[in-house]
Amino acid sequence: METPAEFDEIRPYRAEELPPVFEELIADPGFRKAACAAVPDVPFDVLAEKMRQCKTTEEFQRTLCYGILWDLVEAHTQGLDLDYSTLEKEAPMAYTYISNHRDIILDSGFLSILLVNKGLDTVEIAIGDNLLIYPWIKKFVRINKSFIVQRSLGMRQMLESSARLSRYIHYAIGQKKQSIWIAQREGRAKDSNDRTQDSLLKMLAMGGEGSLLNRLRALHIVPLSISYEYDPCDFLKAKEFQLKRDIEGFKKSPADDLENMATGLTGYKGRVHFCTGHPLNGLMAEWNESWPKQELFAKAAQAIDREIFLHYRLYPNNYIAADLLSGQSDFASHYTAEEAHHFEDYLAGQLAKISIPDKDEGFLREKMLQMYANPLKNHLSVL
Repeated sequence: METPAEFDEIRPYRAEELPPVFEELIADPGFRKAACAAVPDVPFDVLAEKMRQCKTTEEFQRTLCYGILWDLVEAHTQGLDLDYSTLEKEAPMAYTYISNHRDIILDSGFLSILLVNKGLDTVEIAIGDNLLIYPWIKKFVRINKSFIVQRSLGMRQMLESSARLSRYIHYAIGQKKQSIWIAQREGRAKDSNDRTQDSLLKMLAMGGEGSLLNRLRALHIVPLSISYEYDPCDFLKAKEFQLKRDIEGFKKSPADDLENMATGLTGYKGRVHFCTGHPLNGLMAEWNESWPKQELFAKAAQAIDREIFLHYRLYPNNYIAADLLSGQSDFASHYTAEEAHHFEDYLAGQLAKISIPDKDEGFLREKMLQMYANPLKNHLSVL
């Protein structure tokens, strides 16, 4: 299928475009360094030849990325699984998975390999251009079925870019029959207090045809809950909270983004669970077309949040953090004394990694505890 030219700047590569892009990557020292770090046991020349033999994106993902991601699971988690039961009775179709966002790279990567294990296709991935720090990264993600969310634009350009992005997502779902993944908000929720931004839904509704509800229904939105037992970037997120508190106008640098990516990839995550919620179309069945747009967007965001909250998998850390924050033992039946001691040691170790001027241990510890307690708080709020 010939993709409309208006999407050329943001869409993933087509099969016929791959050979020259592979050669550009193979010749790039930055890509070589990253590839050798990701697959240290395979000589780069062997990796390059495997790339050249791939004729499609799907071949590239199955030949190279699938194995690398499962190696990361083996090395840095205590297990990865997907509960897909809310969709197993549905007729197969392309979905827009909207999820909470924990890890820059692995949220979408893990989802794709989990879907492949269920005999399904990988997803196309929405990725912000702020993360495309080097040219080779932009090429690599477009090979891997990513489409670009342009963020560094002026107001008028941003509106035009958002409309084009929405048209592309509607095209991917409706014409290509290709599922996509997009986070519920711009960037990660640093405190794990996951909330769907109305602005995301407004963007999604810019494309498509018919009423607002029809445009949202056409995307077959499925809320998706992602639960990591440990967030290896928790200390980096806490550090960012203090820097934003202490330095007016503080913004992360490209080097900070790279550190978050590397730490997320190679840090220990414990158990990792993905769980689909109920499709938004079913939840919207009783909604009224005549409701004001703002009310419809708010209800859609609330419905997505509720499904994400309901389908979290909670770990002892979540309960321990809630009790440490409150100074009570309300959730003591959900963990052992040994687990509590282990989590305290873990927190101390993560806090020790933070090196900043005027380090505020109490503030940093509280922020890290909130990251682990908020999923429990939100889960209980919708029971």
